[in-house]
Order: sequence, then structure tokens, then C-alpha cells
Amino acid sequence: MSVALRKLLPGQTCQVWTASPTGEDPVKRFETSLCRLEAPNWLSSGDALVLNGDGLLWRLSLSEERQLDAIEVTGAPQLNNDHVLDPDGEYIYLSAYDRQIYRAPVRGGAAELITKDPSVQVLHYLHGVHPRGDRLAFIGLQPAGGDGPAQADVFTMSVDGGDYRRLTSGPGNSDGCEYSSDGNWIYFNTELFDGHAQIARMRPDGSGLEQLTSDDCVNWFPHISPDGKWVTYMAFPPGTQGHPSNVWVDMKLVALDDWSTVTTVDRLFGGQGTFNAPSWAPDSSAFAYVSYPIEPTR
Repeated sequence: MSVALRKLLPGQTCQVWTASPTGEDPVKRFETSLCRLEAPNWLSSGDALVLNGDGLLWRLSLSEERQLDAIEVTGAPQLNNDHVLDPDGEYIYLSAYDRQIYRAPVRGGAAELITKDPSVQVLHYLHGVHPRGDRLAFIGLQPAGGDGPAQADVFTMSVDGGDYRRLTSGPGNSDGCEYSSDGNWIYFNTELFDGHAQIARMRPDGSGLEQLTSDDCVNWFPHISPDGKWVTYMAFPPGTQGHPSNVWVDMKLVALDDWSTVTTVDRLFGGQGTFNAPSWAPDSSAFAYVSYPIEPTR
């Protein structure tokens, strides 16, 4: 299937960063003008990141050499920026531009199609894997029909492609659904409350919905640290529609048990691709994200 992959603009570079919840300045780990890398996942070994770019999957070593290598995945179309590691660290679940979900060895190899049920008429965008490894949390997008808009809601399903469960049903769209580290909650961003994206959580059966942010920013993609102490998310400017690329955004950090105090860790030029996937280090010492600065023209 032919898609228009996101590319770097003239004069634009891709920078991969990590930041710590303890307050140190963010660290630039890698920079390139050859490929628009997106959505870092941290490998369970702690020594490398997995990102997508140009429809492919890439491994970025965090050693001094900072080597970037393509991961050869066969049997899947071009990949987008919704990918999540299985808890065993050996496999990765992948969303592709055919709007289906696949599972492949994280070191490369043949991909297996997970979403095989033809009766399920939604487009799939993966965001979370339960800590037990038995269920996936994803956004199901129902395309616009007639005069109605497209609708994006939170779903879960078993990792073998069955037992679909729809957990939200508008009004407005939801996205970025991710399990907490203990599996007791699903965190996500949603327009359910006031018509623009706020961070919320609910139980895995859809009960116990709670609003966690209530500001004017358009807040997306909550990611929970493995130790269950921290949440990071990305704040777009007030009035932003969706989660576009090439805009100024703020990287936010908050203690999971105290949403009254939110810290801005970094302000960067990015958006779509910066922070779509779970990106904490396995020891919760840091999280990763991507910026796309553009050099001013003379």
C-alpha cells in the first residue's frame, strides 16, 4: 500500500533526547538529517532504543558510538509510530499503514498479523500491552461516514486477536491508551470532558473514569514509568486540533500520586512522532523523546 511517509523538511534535523525525572537537564543522544525517526521505545536491556522512520524499524545504540541500524521486519507493510514492546522484551507489537497490528521479534524477523477478525470494522492504532502480556490496548478509529466525523475510541483485545472490548464511546476522540505498570488502570488522552484532549484514566473494564488534567493545553500520550512513580505527557498549545507535527510542544512530568504539580521538562519543536509510544527506561531512570528543529533561513 502506498502512503505518504513523514519526512524531514529542508533545513530540519531529527534529535533524540533523554530526560530524567530527578531534574537534570535533558541529554541529546543522537542527531541526523537523513531520516525522520519517531516514537522511541527503550529496549529491556537498557542500552538501546527502537524507533520507526521511513516506514521501517530502527535500533539506536546508546553506547558511545550511537550506532543506528535498521531492524529487518518481513511480512508487514510500512510501519507507523505506534509500536510497543512485549513485557518479555523479545517481541514488539507494531502498527502499520494498513491500520492493522503485527507482532515480530524485536531483533528482526517475520511479522505475524494479530488483527485477523474481518468482522471488526475499525482501523487499529496500538498503544499499550498489559504487564501480563496477554492483552493489547489500542485506538479503534471508525472512519467518517455520511455527514458524521471519524470517531476514535479505546479498545482492548487479546494478543491472539480475539475478545475485542470497546471501553469508550465518545463524545469526542480518545487516544494514547496505555496500561499502568501494575495493570490496574488504562491511562489515555480524551476529549470526553471539555472537548479538547485531557489526560484521564479508567479501569481496564472501562469503569472508574477519572480526569487527571484540567488546563487549557491539548494534552496527549501519557506514559507511565515502570516503577509506577511518574507520568510523562506532551502538551500542545491551546486550540490545537489533533496532534500535528512541526509545532512547539512541552514535555510534562508529574508524580503519579500527585497531579496538582506538573513540571515542564523541555520545550521543543516537534509534535507528531515526538512521543507517541511508551518510552521509559526499564529502570525508570529516564524517558526518551524526539525533536525536529529547523535551522532558520538566511
